[in-house]
Amino acid sequence: MKIVKSLMLGSAAGLIAVGGAQAADLPLKAKAVEYVKVCSLYGAGFYYIPGTDTCIKLGGYLRADVVVNTNTDSTGNTSGAGGAMNRFTNGYTWRSREDLNIDTRTATEYGVVRTFFDATFTWTTDSFAGQGNGSTVYSPIGTVSAPNNANAGAVAGGTVGVYYAFIQFAGFTMGKAISQFSAPWTAYPGNIYDGLVGGGGTVTGVNQFTYTADFGNGVSGTLSAQDSVAYYQAGVNNISAGGAFGTGDYAGTISPDFVGVLKVDQAWGLAQLSVAAHDNHAAYYGATELTSHPDDRWGFAVQGALSIKNIPTGVGDVINIQGVYTDGATRYNIQDLAASAGANTVYGGTNLAGAYQSVGFGIAPDSVFAAGGQQQLVQTWGMRGGYTHNWNPFWNTSLYGAFAAIHYNDEAKNLICGSGGAGGSFQRTFGTGVTSCNPDYNIGQLGLITRWTPVTNLTFAADLTYTHLDQKMEGTAVAGSNTIGKPGAPAVYELKDQNTVLLLLRAQRNW
Repeated sequence: MKIVKSLMLGSAAGLIAVGGAQAADLPLKAKAVEYVKVCSLYGAGFYYIPGTDTCIKLGGYLRADVVVNTNTDSTGNTSGAGGAMNRFTNGYTWRSREDLNIDTRTATEYGVVRTFFDATFTWTTDSFAGQGNGSTVYSPIGTVSAPNNANAGAVAGGTVGVYYAFIQFAGFTMGKAISQFSAPWTAYPGNIYDGLVGGGGTVTGVNQFTYTADFGNGVSGTLSAQDSVAYYQAGVNNISAGGAFGTGDYAGTISPDFVGVLKVDQAWGLAQLSVAAHDNHAAYYGATELTSHPDDRWGFAVQGALSIKNIPTGVGDVINIQGVYTDGATRYNIQDLAASAGANTVYGGTNLAGAYQSVGFGIAPDSVFAAGGQQQLVQTWGMRGGYTHNWNPFWNTSLYGAFAAIHYNDEAKNLICGSGGAGGSFQRTFGTGVTSCNPDYNIGQLGLITRWTPVTNLTFAADLTYTHLDQKMEGTAVAGSNTIGKPGAPAVYELKDQNTVLLLLRAQRNW
């Protein structure tokens, strides 16, 4: 009996020991998995960053462009090899681009804190350029390396662009963002072509420090200081330094541009009035401080913009128009992508006996000056607009146009053309065949675009743009450059208006 009792007690003790060991080996309770949650505070596509109260949205697009009859990706043959209209002028330019943007927002007791970043990764074909000796060289954008035989082409690595990088908080915008001066459609009242004149652009953003006050009912006011260097300097041209229209003679940065905006944005559409002040800060008349310098001259720009929605021609149809006047602030009219920022040199044919070809000039700096004199500001005015009609949910068409007029005052014309139309910088550069010297000019543009969106966020577009350069010079000039295949002196060129046409074909997938 004692033996049985001992066995039972021993067995119970063993079971208790085993049970204790098993209990000690049980795993601890796992932490809850933090799944990504939808953030509905700021619209579709936002998600909470796990472990935070910050919402994030990723977006972008992939785009493929083929642009026919231009050496640039989408601004037309207005200068350089494109404007030469010869065998150095590309039949097409091809560009592929990926865009990535990151939008973050956090609700705070002071309002929403927002950051926004947008970058592009681009590969674009470029041009062969003449060397003036019967050989050519390819100049790819974003070159990584070039083969031994430069005539055969080169290996290009593409480019990276930072379009936007800004913080918004309590009404302030700090960083690289769309200029407050621009209309909401920037340079695109109905088009995808980049080079329209007639208003501000900076579609890739400009560094700025901005405050916007919201007065309610869609009414707001904005004050902004923005960088003038990257996109808003058209040239302070020193006639004494050479060249038909002088040579750019900027000093260091001294003042940003100051912008003020009043905007009404409601269901019927939008109305906006923008003003800008622009300081023209020149360097020296000559090479050193001893040569002295002209005084600064402040220029300005005024722009009005109007968008009309809900028009009776169809659902989603819209009319966008704007007009601008500038005095010493040219690039608020001829924006940074338009017509090489106002530096046009376009060649063409001629019927004039004794002339080799024709050429048209259209140069638009902010000011011109000569040694011992002060800056003479250049005045411009312009407008652009577009009407977009939606045929159905899949097709739409836009008709658009633009115009800009550039005017030099009498003193500026005297510097370029000389007293009585002789002896100025233009004649010194191009000879004495000019019968009427006048640096004023106009640019007119007309375009038509059709878009097809077969599925959501996938669009195919064809955009045809005609540009007319109405230059005011008359007579002949001894002009040309053998780097773009043109013979120099003694070849004679008729001074004549010029035209160019381009076709932009695009496929774009937004995501």
